[in-house]
Amino acid sequence: MQEPLVFYTNPLSRSSIVHWMLEEVGAPYSMEIIEFGDAMKSPEYLAINPMGKVPALRHGDVVVTEAAAICAYLADAFPEAGLAPPPAERGDYYRWLFFSAGPVEMAASLKNTGFQPTPEQQVALGYGCYEHVIEALVSAVKGKRYIAGDNFSAADVYVGSHLRWGMQFGSLEKRPEFEAYCEGLAQRPAQQKVMAFIQQAMAEKESGAN
Repeated sequence: MQEPLVFYTNPLSRSSIVHWMLEEVGAPYSMEIIEFGDAMKSPEYLAINPMGKVPALRHGDVVVTEAAAICAYLADAFPEAGLAPPPAERGDYYRWLFFSAGPVEMAASLKNTGFQPTPEQQVALGYGCYEHVIEALVSAVKGKRYIAGDNFSAADVYVGSHLRWGMQFGSLEKRPEFEAYCEGLAQRPAQQKVMAFIQQAMAEKESGAN
């Protein structure tokens, strides 16, 4: 697919997930930095993402939002990058990609707000409890280099990003299995390039505030 890729982002956001994925894909893309506040709620940007948040991706006439969806889309749109297993081998790939986008995201967010669901609420919420979610994720990465088979995939981009930022900011507890898994992913040149970009953006923001 030769249509242009436009990446709507803010370096100080979870857009880094999609940024990493784009670097793994290796196709040329342009980047539009959207500032927090009025710019994200402008009519122009709301036409792209009605939620008024980043990331978002435009690929020709196709617009995709939500980081997990963008990662899955890019893996399919650029199969030559090898970022998704063959269709017959995608059980773990889909399972852990969307487990992290759903139960992990909800469990961590509610825990950080101090909400402790009762047993009845756990059934209604669908994910059970934070502890069960964490143990399931531990089992998914324990002793593994990659989460969905023998090869790196978009699921590693998404799950690895959640674990790295979650442990850094305290929304997810540090577990040796998580740290070992993320340490392996941190050696990838694409992730290192994105982390350097984020660090530069943070340094520029700090210097501008002084």
